[in-house]
Amino acid sequence: MNSWKTTRFEIDLGQPRVMGIVNVTPDSFSDGGEHADTAAALRHGEQLLKDGAHILDIGGESTRPGSAAVPLEVELARVVPLVREAVKLGVPISVDTYKPEVMAAVLDVGADIINDIWGLRRSSETGGPSALDVVRGHPACGVCLMHMHRDPQTMQATPMEGDVVPQVLLFLEHAAQSLQAQGVHKSRIVLDPGIGFGKTVAQNFALLARQGELLAAGLPLLVGWSRKSSIGAALQGDAPTAPPPAERVIGSVAAALMAVERGASIVRVHDVAATVQALKVHAAVRAAA
Repeated sequence: MNSWKTTRFEIDLGQPRVMGIVNVTPDSFSDGGEHADTAAALRHGEQLLKDGAHILDIGGESTRPGSAAVPLEVELARVVPLVREAVKLGVPISVDTYKPEVMAAVLDVGADIINDIWGLRRSSETGGPSALDVVRGHPACGVCLMHMHRDPQTMQATPMEGDVVPQVLLFLEHAAQSLQAQGVHKSRIVLDPGIGFGKTVAQNFALLARQGELLAAGLPLLVGWSRKSSIGAALQGDAPTAPPPAERVIGSVAAALMAVERGASIVRVHDVAATVQALKVHAAVRAAA
């Protein structure tokens, strides 16, 4: 597929797209607290667009390994006011949430995409519609289904075992097929292998090295390597500790570029300007081939 249908936009995937991360959280692993209020987060989003982002992904709850769940009312207070303003920026707005109540609220104020680490498997905390029900009830929104082993609190304490590539592929295929069976057209769906979500460093890099195998699902891939601990592990070498997230930019850009070379349609990143620059060189090489 060469496009992704979302609430207001049909996103052209004929060339790689950059999804810029806008965290409205005090505790995200990379930029927690930097954009923790609506005005600061909106300014950050505007800067990412100037840097070349094609999509903004807004998140109000950290899902780093070991992170605690955020109460529903807190996430709503963080995210909804920002989405209400961000939809005026004229680009697709994605919201990174697994809570059905948050999904419903942001779609009601104009969000284009639901980016769900749980792959629409969660029920309502308040007895309302499930995540699947919410997406099914908004017949135009885009959705990203991600693979996650266990949950953010335990996923790295007990990571996956064995060859993860076929396991991740099977999960994503099943999730996409189930969603289509519920009436969500495949043109609205992209898939995310969930780098760092319940996988070892070696397993994460296996997913990158063999990413082409995931294309067998027949849907676009959205991949997020930005500043993650596997990048830190690769950069650590003989040093006693890995570099902190803010010092993993070059490694993150390298991983994003390799993901695109292996077929990813969208890369989710913190460092938009550097990633866009690398992709411009990649495009120039492809044009000259």
